[in-house]
Amino acid sequence: MRDTLRRSRRRLLALLGTAALAMAGAIALPGTAQAANVLTNPGFESGSLSPWSCTGNLSSVVSSPVHGGSKALAGAVSSSDTAQCSQTVAVQPNTAYSLSGWVRGSYVYLGVNGGSSTWTSSPSAYTQLTTSFTTGASQTSATIYVHGWYAQGTYYADDISLDGPGGGGGGDTQAPTAPTGLTSTGKTSSSVSLSWGASSDNVGVTAYDIYSGANQVLSVSGTSATVSGLSSSTAYTFTVKARDAAGNSSAASNSVSVTTDAGTGGGTGFKQAAPYLYEGWGDPPNPATVMAATGVKWFTMAFVLDSGGCNPAWDGSRALTGGVDQTAINQIRAAGGDIVPSFGGWQGSKLGANCSSASALAGALQKVISAYGLKAIDMDIENTDEFENEAVQAKILTALKTVKANNPGLKTIVTFGTSTTGPTYYGNRLIEQAQSLNAGIDVFTIMPFDFGGGSDMYGNTVAAAEGLKTKLKSTFGWDDATAYSHIGISGMNGLSDQQENTTPAIWTQIRDWSNSHHIARLAYWAVNRDRPCAGGGVVSNCSGINQSTWQFTSITAGFTG
Repeated sequence: MRDTLRRSRRRLLALLGTAALAMAGAIALPGTAQAANVLTNPGFESGSLSPWSCTGNLSSVVSSPVHGGSKALAGAVSSSDTAQCSQTVAVQPNTAYSLSGWVRGSYVYLGVNGGSSTWTSSPSAYTQLTTSFTTGASQTSATIYVHGWYAQGTYYADDISLDGPGGGGGGDTQAPTAPTGLTSTGKTSSSVSLSWGASSDNVGVTAYDIYSGANQVLSVSGTSATVSGLSSSTAYTFTVKARDAAGNSSAASNSVSVTTDAGTGGGTGFKQAAPYLYEGWGDPPNPATVMAATGVKWFTMAFVLDSGGCNPAWDGSRALTGGVDQTAINQIRAAGGDIVPSFGGWQGSKLGANCSSASALAGALQKVISAYGLKAIDMDIENTDEFENEAVQAKILTALKTVKANNPGLKTIVTFGTSTTGPTYYGNRLIEQAQSLNAGIDVFTIMPFDFGGGSDMYGNTVAAAEGLKTKLKSTFGWDDATAYSHIGISGMNGLSDQQENTTPAIWTQIRDWSNSHHIARLAYWAVNRDRPCAGGGVVSNCSGINQSTWQFTSITAGFTG
């Protein structure tokens, strides 16, 4: 989203990802046993990390690069976390086991807790790591692990194998008992706290999986948990299942139904009409003048980028405070409005791609939050460096989860491209990672333009939003109303880069549809272009069509959700 106005998205099918594996336990090889892979989900073909347990919310399952099958583990190590993933399995005492796995990255380690380990450095291709160990005389479980090394970049792992006879002679097939006494111990407008009685198992319980309806939403090792990222004034039904080291799951606990507290506006408790305003381009107007003429209250301020060293700056070059951007913000607030900054965009050096870790990125976001006392932030995730890189997606989502936890009441928004029928591969992956990381994203905003020749801008926008709703429902287990309350639309007024024409009449239709379906956010690119210039083409300071000055902003101001 720079001088060319580009906000189109590429739809590649290959990308990087982040994930980490770990297995723990010590076992060694005296004598041979009928070899069989003792691990569950050894190649991550299930599409989830379970039953692997990974540190730092830095790991994910990716589709590329893989060694075998269609999935692999990616671990986005940070300066303070090696992104270790581990799995505890049942083993036989005094038995030899062989551990192997295919890994890729700088300094990748594979081993067993309390036993042998091995490592390699293979940044550009998968290499097999192999080690062996023998279990102790009374040992019945082992924990296998895989991890990278501090600040050495994302590693990948695939086809992990622990060969041996399994636990208890013929393998552990006995499931734990069901958890008992599930109850809610507290709730807010966006979270529910739960506790339950411990389960028992012939070998040992290693995890408890929390379900909302049919969807697993969280996995913990103890007997309590808080499920966050929920919608206000919404009923949820939870159950819990126990899981042992062999991957056997218990029957479900009793169910408990909880209605979250009321928010400030229903749904996510967040409604925002916030067109983009860009102080670095396109003859930026005085925002107070626009507000007085249109009644709009919010603006999305573009763009916060990296000025070097993971330091935020407007457009990557203008000081965070004291410049034209702060002047505009002061004018907006003096007129009774507020702003949400947008981090990222199509071009430039982005914090999400360049900060070394999720914690570093969270620190950069916090600088902006603290500088302006923000109520919301928007991560505009575009292009191959962020949107089409699963590791960076995970880093961004983890950072948003961190700042949301550290700033009570802060709303988090992610904005990304779409097809005419809903999210692309990378959009779907972003939503899935948000769920698996329990990131608590408040609004998923699509940019329904630059489709590649689509002419029906109202029909295509509605179809894209409905496709997003369907994906949110299937991923989070939400009903229609809850899914709509987490949706945002960010269009492009007048002519797009691909000559699609969103007229004031079409934008009014889109706004009316948005109101009738009670979505969370309506924005467009950009107020700088909300001026007439029929036949002017795609330029920075007018829409390229016949319209009234500030007409799109006036229409947007009528969005109430």
